[in-house]
Amino acid sequence: MSEEQSQPGFEQISTLLAKGRFVRARELLHAMDPADVAHLLESSPQKARLSLWQLVDPDQEGDILDELSEDVQRGILKLMDADKLAAATEGMETDDLAYVLRGLPDEVYRKVLKAMDAQDRSRLEQVLSYADDTAGAIMNTDTITLRPDVTIDVVMRYLRRKGELPQGTDSLYVVNKADKLVGEVPLSILVTANPTQKVKEVMDAEPEPVHYTLPETEVAKLFERYDWYSAPVVDDDGHLLGRITVDDVVDIIREEGSHTMMSMAGLDDEEDTFAPVLKSTPRRTLWLGINLLTALLAAAVSNLFEDTLAKLATLAVLMTIVPSMGGIAGSQTLTLVIRGMALGHVGSQNARFLFSKEMAIGVLNGLIWAALIAVVVGVWKQDWELSGIIAFAMAINLLAAAAAGVAVPLVMKKFKIDPALAGGVVLTTVTDVVGLFAFLGSASLLMN
Repeated sequence: MSEEQSQPGFEQISTLLAKGRFVRARELLHAMDPADVAHLLESSPQKARLSLWQLVDPDQEGDILDELSEDVQRGILKLMDADKLAAATEGMETDDLAYVLRGLPDEVYRKVLKAMDAQDRSRLEQVLSYADDTAGAIMNTDTITLRPDVTIDVVMRYLRRKGELPQGTDSLYVVNKADKLVGEVPLSILVTANPTQKVKEVMDAEPEPVHYTLPETEVAKLFERYDWYSAPVVDDDGHLLGRITVDDVVDIIREEGSHTMMSMAGLDDEEDTFAPVLKSTPRRTLWLGINLLTALLAAAVSNLFEDTLAKLATLAVLMTIVPSMGGIAGSQTLTLVIRGMALGHVGSQNARFLFSKEMAIGVLNGLIWAALIAVVVGVWKQDWELSGIIAFAMAINLLAAAAAGVAVPLVMKKFKIDPALAGGVVLTTVTDVVGLFAFLGSASLLMN
């Protein structure tokens, strides 16, 4: 095996580019799956990314664009003129094409639409007319519809003449003369049914459609709950608009997971790992500024007890323990609640029970760890009054952490604020302020 063949894709192609062997690099890129090329682009610094894009197979450009994260995709789109973009997106599924075009400048967007044929343009404009992040925005319009009164033999002859089915097809939808959804026929039923039977005899007359305004996160929950492979999308009057397939839902679930993880650090879920320094810095500055304000608030609480701290240096040594324990306990509760909300497990009907449960856990944890820290500090510092103070503060802060861990995300959701984005900052502020106030305040009262 040659050195080139033994290296993984990124290192191998990077080595070829460094050596100026562009022809060989192009051959390797053309042989790769579009998803692998997209992964390679996202794993490359800006300069290498631009070189790689110039070498990719033009016939694969649309599929590669579809696989890229939003931030990286925008950077690539800036390199393409309208005609080249229209050619690259030819043959893309309608929902994927709509996703790409939503991020384009208006001028380029109009040029791409103008370059498309009338039928594709009409389908695309239909999908683009729906609100972003809804079932209508992620659906495909390439559905095959049947009439209830035709026979299975007629359907099979039509499908053989058509030659192929839209990607991800597991069911055909049955509509009446007004194009209203009246049933669906799984392919497994279609191919095993008696050819003389009519569609209405074998169809499921109670299909489970998705309304076009349903948020995409709710669509994902339905697919997960009922193990769907596809679902029809309908309007207010029950007219069939299109279908959503499981591959679209997998993308939504992945994006939601990424969003939650990145939001808890104050980052965009589509943040480009290799974005330029001047582009990445402003995105993080806001979050750091918010964190600085909360840290100053905690410092202000400490400043209220400056005289006490000056007299008892031991307090300065121990004062970080209580906020730290509260922060960890609160983060556990906060993460649990945010996850439950994302899965649809937590709502107004069970929030009171969840709050009571977490408060009970806070009480038990407070008693356990208050007793432990009291013994440790008493033995360590030989000061049992101080050990009682820190035990009291520990119990209070763990109780406050449990309450904040449940209340903060629920209140934020009520005010339409993403708990994953700001919940951690608010929680940390609560546990720092309560912990320091309980510890230093009780010390000021009892030890002066």
